[in-house]
Amino acid sequence: MRVLTVGEDALLIDLATPGEARSWHAELLRRRGEGGLGPVREIVPGERTVLLSGVPDAAALRAELRGWSVTARAAAGGPLVEIPVRYDGPDLAVVAERWGVRPEEVAGVHSGAEHRVAFCGFAPGFAYMTGLGERYGVPRRAEPRTSVPAGSVAVAGPYTGIYPRSSPGGWQLIGTTSVRLWDLAREPAALLAPGTRVRFVPAPEGAGA
Repeated sequence: MRVLTVGEDALLIDLATPGEARSWHAELLRRRGEGGLGPVREIVPGERTVLLSGVPDAAALRAELRGWSVTARAAAGGPLVEIPVRYDGPDLAVVAERWGVRPEEVAGVHSGAEHRVAFCGFAPGFAYMTGLGERYGVPRRAEPRTSVPAGSVAVAGPYTGIYPRSSPGGWQLIGTTSVRLWDLAREPAALLAPGTRVRFVPAPEGAGA
């Protein structure tokens, strides 16, 4: 673990694994909630990092953090968002083969897990969600698509993501949803934030999602 100074009032905690990053993020949120962290404006997780910004005395907090011993900690609570999905993606058969199931069983596997937003990035509103476990990890496509439709539900590596707008992408597409992930008329604009629990709900055949 490394704690790096970023600018005048920010620190970046650089961890070895995504699991360590999730544990540190949960521990930082817990300590801030209990008043044991001190003033920090934002705590922003990445895949293997946690950024603390708006720190009045970055040097003092850096020294304190280097002395912490953080054990594996599951993020507790968090708001729950249900997202209806039509499991009709063009890569459904590819993912089913990787998972060792029939294409019609992908929906049950994917929706049967409770997902959690680990971090956000790539595009406004795009959330990297964990929950499937290593067994269901799949590689990205060898050749990314030049355009992925907005609302595409996709998997890659250990993550699930939903494309908030049309963009190039190399994830495996397993479904679609009409839920808006990014809406500037909404506060906050992003539907999904780190720590949010997500449950995917298969839409009845022929129904919109």
